[in-house]
Amino acid sequence: MVRLFTLEDARDLFLKGKQRGYRFLLSKLSFSETSRTISAFDKSAQFSSNWWDIPYIQKHWNKRISGNETQGYEAYFVNSVLGKRSNLKLLSIGSGSCEHEIRFAGYRNFKMITCVDLSPFNIELAQKKASKKNLTNIEFICANLAHLDLSKKQFDIVMFNASLHHFKKVNSLLSNTILPLLPQDGILLINEFVGANRLQFPREQINTINQAIKLIPKRLRRRLNTSLYKNSFSGSGLVRMFMADPSECVDSYNIMPAIHKHFKIIDERPYGGNILMSVLKDIAHNFIEESDETKSVLDKLIAVEDDYLKNHPSDFVFGVYQKK
Repeated sequence: MVRLFTLEDARDLFLKGKQRGYRFLLSKLSFSETSRTISAFDKSAQFSSNWWDIPYIQKHWNKRISGNETQGYEAYFVNSVLGKRSNLKLLSIGSGSCEHEIRFAGYRNFKMITCVDLSPFNIELAQKKASKKNLTNIEFICANLAHLDLSKKQFDIVMFNASLHHFKKVNSLLSNTILPLLPQDGILLINEFVGANRLQFPREQINTINQAIKLIPKRLRRRLNTSLYKNSFSGSGLVRMFMADPSECVDSYNIMPAIHKHFKIIDERPYGGNILMSVLKDIAHNFIEESDETKSVLDKLIAVEDDYLKNHPSDFVFGVYQKK
């Protein structure tokens, strides 16, 4: 189902102005697709309200991935896959502010972790974090992967954390760029959105999202920095998706088929997101502090999503793969 412009787009335009400032909105008028993409990850991004900020949701992911709500995927990956392997080189593409990469750098398994991101703000923030921890086995490169010569490099692990869905022609990227970087036993590590291209969700998914929104008490539906309440969701339009960030979910639907074509599965853990991501967008701040009420509401939302997932593939996947 293709939507050019929706009511959700109009709401989002207003909310982005309130939450991230109208200078941010003006940045979307640039003719440069790269500039519009970079602006999506500028300093103002930290004032958004998204589902990944909620501690209870993070515990939910951990349990789905590692089986333990207190163990993140970094510890799970090191313990269950790497074991005693050492002197490893990891390349993280689209590393953002390197929260996960910095955690990996704390393990003795890694000789060097190389982080590549096109946002100067993200790279500067990551450098400051690493410096505070006195890490010497992590480096940062601010560059567009398309303009970076890695032809003479080789890595034991290539990692995409919420970044692979920003690349066009995923199959070509994996076969022509990623596979040559890895030895025969090389590992691909992903934690990714793998759902509909450009977030063009099917009608059944949108209907279920709206049913879930109705389960939330009004006071927990107040949108960040406004007096407005979230009452419905109509999905994203293609025009706004392209203007806001031309790279967003550009080829996300083809990620899993492309990975399965070139890699064999070591571990693959779907963990949902089909309903929770859209339901909690712009209202996640209301759930940051855990209470009996917020946990009860989130449990109801998780139950709705689990029921939906019985007949639909997960929009988010944690996966570990090896070259075929």
